[in-house]
This record gives sequence, structure tokens and C-alpha cells, in this order.
Amino acid sequence: MKQLLGEAVNECLSELVEENDKLVVLNADVAKSVGIREFGRTHPDRFLQMGISEQDMVLTACGLASCGYIPVVSTFAKFGSLRVAEQISTFAAYPRQNVKILVSHGGISPAGDGVTHQSVEDLGAIRAIPGMTVIEPYDGNSCKALMRLAVEHPGPVYFRMNREKLPLLPPTELELGKGVELRAGSDIPILAIGGMVALALEAAVSLERESGISAAVYAIHTLKPLDEALIRTLAETYGALVTAEEHNIQCGLGEAVSRVVTDSCPVPVGKVAIQDTFAQSGAYAELLAYYHVAPADIAACVKATLERKSRR
Repeated sequence: MKQLLGEAVNECLSELVEENDKLVVLNADVAKSVGIREFGRTHPDRFLQMGISEQDMVLTACGLASCGYIPVVSTFAKFGSLRVAEQISTFAAYPRQNVKILVSHGGISPAGDGVTHQSVEDLGAIRAIPGMTVIEPYDGNSCKALMRLAVEHPGPVYFRMNREKLPLLPPTELELGKGVELRAGSDIPILAIGGMVALALEAAVSLERESGISAAVYAIHTLKPLDEALIRTLAETYGALVTAEEHNIQCGLGEAVSRVVTDSCPVPVGKVAIQDTFAQSGAYAELLAYYHVAPADIAACVKATLERKSRR
């Protein structure tokens, strides 16, 4: 079974708004695409339609937060990061305003919408802003759990969603800043984020079936703060790691993990990511394969990384 993350976050916000009279949702004229149009219909008094004016929306949210509200601003990842980076940095992160930036269409999941909507730089840009918490759920269940944690967390949060329907995985207890094991394995761990988690699980199954390689899979749903203790433990235990992300190889999960590994336990780190390029328009599955972030590419990276480990 698969679910759109927008549907999951709509369910969560609809529950939270009944529990918290300070929660308010702002949208930049893309409520249907983000998945929260139903929230706007059922809670019109807690929903502000700001039009295509993302910078104004973030500043309005900061003003609401300064008055004790918990604003959730919603738009596409491309526009909720690069277009409003200054507003997030200066008016949300610097004064530690309790603003939640909820974005959809992360990575190349906008697919046919092309490079203007595909967002392969956002995690790096927002992660670099001091004081930001950066979250990316990996299915509908994690989306609901992490959205609740994001709203409860004091301070600014960037919450990135994939546009596609993602396979529903068994619910598990989640904590911000703590990665979670979704599949045990004895040879090498794959650390994945967002929609790449399901692809990493698919790759792990094929590796065991076709090559006898036992790969563990961990969901790193919080890019910042990163679970550095888990990364150090995995590096020491396995002697090699693989990361998988739908983001530019620059400044994303792979580089964040590599910094931790280099500082504490130098081991080979294989990275599956967009190779510092803009993506063209096309069907989502075809783009994943074309830019080498499909399950087959994760499996190939695992094999190459194990080979590097064997030569050490």
C-alpha cells in the first residue's frame, strides 16, 4: 500500500489543530498540490491563503510566532527554501521563532515539472542556517509522527516531503535526531533519507537474493540534528557505510555522514545522490534511473563500497 505524504500530513494537522488552539497553517496558493486543501476547507479559521508570495508568508508566520502562535507555512520545496532563505535565516532562525516550514515536491519528485520545481539544493541550503531542525519523512506513518514532533518542537523546523506516493512501512517509534533501523543486516548499512528509504529497502532485498550481501537499512529522517552517535557506531561496527538521498551530492546526507566518519572513525562511505547537476523533465521512475539514484544504483554502490573496504 502507498500513500501521498500530503495526505498524511493533512491528517496529522487536522488532529493537531483540535488539540492546540495556537496552531495555524499558511499556504502559498498550492494547497491542493501540497495536500492540505481539505485542511483549509474544514478549518477555514485556522488557514491563511497568502497567494504566490512566499517571502511575505514566512514573514507573516514569524509575526504570528512572535505573538505565541505556531504557524506552519506550506509550499513547494524549491520555493520554501531558496526563495525564502533570507527570511528563514534572519527572521525565523536568528530569533528562534517557532515557525514550521512544510514543503512538498522535494528532490526530483516534481519530475515532469522540470528544473524550476525540482529541488536538489534545499537541504544543504537550509541545513547551513544555524538553529534549524531539518526533517524528511520516509512514508505516511513517519510523516504523521514526525509532523507531530515538529509542531511540538520549540524553534524553526524545515519539513521536506516527497511528491510521490511512498510505500507504507510498519509504524515505529520515532525521535527527532535519532535514526531508526528498518532492516537488519550483517555486511554493511545503508543510511537513507526520505523517499530513498523505500528504494534502499528494495536494493537490500535484491542484494541478498542475488549476491548474498546482507545490508542493513537505516532511516535518517532528521538531517539536522544528525544522529552522530549512530553513525559512529555503524562505522566502527561495519567498517563501511552507504548513504542514499534525493539531493545534490554537495551538502546533503552523504557529506554530513562523511564529516562525522572522518572526524571519528575513517571508513569508506559510498554516496548515492544527484551528481551536482540539474535534472531534466521526465517520468519520475525514469529520472531516478537516469540520475543513478534508483535501487539498482544503491545496490551497485553497496558492492563498490564493500570492494573498497576489502582493499583497505
